[in-house]
Amino acid sequence: MTDVPIEPAAAADLPHLVRLEVDAGQLFHTVGLHEVAKHEATVEERQEPLAQQRIWVARRDGEVAGYVMAEVLDGNAHVAQVSVPPRHGRQGIGRALVRHVEAWGQAAGCPATTLTTFRDVSWNGPYYARLGYTELPAAAIGPELAATMAREASMPGIDADQRCAMVKPNAASTEPLQH
Repeated sequence: MTDVPIEPAAAADLPHLVRLEVDAGQLFHTVGLHEVAKHEATVEERQEPLAQQRIWVARRDGEVAGYVMAEVLDGNAHVAQVSVPPRHGRQGIGRALVRHVEAWGQAAGCPATTLTTFRDVSWNGPYYARLGYTELPAAAIGPELAATMAREASMPGIDADQRCAMVKPNAASTEPLQH
């Protein structure tokens, strides 16, 4: 694995990000989550995060090889979406993108980084656990994160029982998690 340069996304990247997310989502077919694999993001859904400078891309050989979108929920940085298509997988791109959001949150004074994911899909929950994330108990999930989880659970193919929220405290933080 080499260093993966991360840079802010540009408006011209948005159509590529949507296609990239669809490509990355095809892996869900391999674990029987066919409706999840069929989900297609839209350029319009990415306009506001782009305008707020909350989308970053990793490029390889001039091509967008992955992207991450972040927000702040309950005072914590939150990985709203991270996508790396299979052809760029296992090269450290996803890890670099997640680490970028962690650093972004830390710089903004957030005590932790959160994300929502499928608990048992190998490139979801177990992967994030290897990156230092732990599952948040229900009592520790703040209202904004809970609302995100409820919205996700309403999407086709999403079974809320298979999902979880995970958290990783920022290394420099001594603040309690906000919720």
